[in-house]
Amino acid sequence: MRTGLPAHHHQSATRSIGARERIDRTAYELFSRHGIRAVGIDTVVARAGVAKMTLYRHYPSKDELAVAFLRRREELWTRSWLQQDVERWGRTPRAKLLAIFDVFDKWFRRSDFEGCSFVKALLEHGVRGHRVRIAAVRHLDTIRTFVKRLAEEARMRDPDGFARQWQMLMAGCIVAAHAGDREAAKRAKKAGRLLLAAGGRTGRRK
Repeated sequence: MRTGLPAHHHQSATRSIGARERIDRTAYELFSRHGIRAVGIDTVVARAGVAKMTLYRHYPSKDELAVAFLRRREELWTRSWLQQDVERWGRTPRAKLLAIFDVFDKWFRRSDFEGCSFVKALLEHGVRGHRVRIAAVRHLDTIRTFVKRLAEEARMRDPDGFARQWQMLMAGCIVAAHAGDREAAKRAKKAGRLLLAAGGRTGRRK
């Protein structure tokens, strides 16, 4: 998965695109790698090569920039990477569910593995009702909705409950990998097989 431009291409690439896109790409690169709280606006404008007033013209507050980052993260990480790879790797709904951990395994072994930006944003913004927290929860819901659809297609007895348990496995193995366990996805896949067996099915097997 590509989470941003390679560092050695950053300066030459940003000169050829508009200011807003430079800001968006830079924020994506920095926020996904370091988290939102750790990156100041001054760092974003310096790396993007724009004036601070230019950034504020497009994003009147850092929170608005953070929400835009999470929206871009969903498009690039959830939809264009995770969902597409899972659909490509798995031939049946059950196989697609397990393929999530195969996709994660390759991700965990990348040198630019950075963890889950949605979970980071959720933990960084603990106040209920904070707009960044609300956005993070919404994007996590998008992932669970995808898993729930696969569970429905696999005719699991309780697709919503199953999806919530499956997402716990997903989040847990990401945290474990972030802590240094390079085999976390393989361990989660084994647990996933047990969860699939326990989840049961209704109607015709798929």
